[in-house]
Amino acid sequence: MSPSPFGRVTVLGLGVLGAQIALQTAAHGVEVTAYDVDDAALQVGRGRLDAFAAAAAGEVAHPDAYRSAPGRIRLTADLADSVRKADLVIEAVPETLALKRDAWARVGAAAPEQTVFATNSSSLLPSAIADATGRPDRFLALHFANRIWRQNTAEIMGTPETDVAVADRVEVFAVAIGMVPIRLHREQAGYVLNSLLIPFLSAAAELLVKGVATPETIDTTWRVATGAPAGPFQIYDVVGLRTAYAIASANPQGAPWAAYLKEHYLDRGLLGVESGEGFYRYR
Repeated sequence: MSPSPFGRVTVLGLGVLGAQIALQTAAHGVEVTAYDVDDAALQVGRGRLDAFAAAAAGEVAHPDAYRSAPGRIRLTADLADSVRKADLVIEAVPETLALKRDAWARVGAAAPEQTVFATNSSSLLPSAIADATGRPDRFLALHFANRIWRQNTAEIMGTPETDVAVADRVEVFAVAIGMVPIRLHREQAGYVLNSLLIPFLSAAAELLVKGVATPETIDTTWRVATGAPAGPFQIYDVVGLRTAYAIASANPQGAPWAAYLKEHYLDRGLLGVESGEGFYRYR
């Protein structure tokens, strides 16, 4: 496996996917700093790191690297400090354009000139964010899937301004941390994975909102009929209902689904796997 071209990586946000990105990177021997907004968020993030490390250790060939990875990740609530020595910054903050642009403006002012910037945004185009960084030639999207150690795709999508050499280095980094790099030739909302996945999940959501069938029935139908290991509402729980709500809210056609999620799940603190309960309950 190729060595990482980035010796110090900072991950912004220790949510469901940010924690997995930090874990995967640290488990492959790269120095990782993880940022979140305050000490309370960092404490929750530490819990996620430990939980994901335990889950990964049961599924990978070298479990000790994952078990020990959380202890090697430096946590901080100081954004400027988190990026001060970073070679690569990967942003995984909530899926809101204004929030992401604000975070990148602050990072751009604090990070070294040579630092490469990557957003893990699920649905926003990198060209909508790039100018906020102050260095659009060094900015691109690097998108991961949940259960990153097993479903190990890394979609790499630049803008017309992204330096090809920067994208090439990010591809080498993806391989170095055990990922399968997927290079996109042009911007596409949802990349390859979510361009396929979101219509599928939206169809399931429409069935539920219309009262056609329960989540359990819809999931069972999909699993039995296709042999898939998980149904759409099991996938929703893994992705996180906050992320599902953000994506639905950004789409005018998603308003009924966003309202349903808010009333029946988010307002009750049911966020999916991360909270222990969503459409299903988890230990």
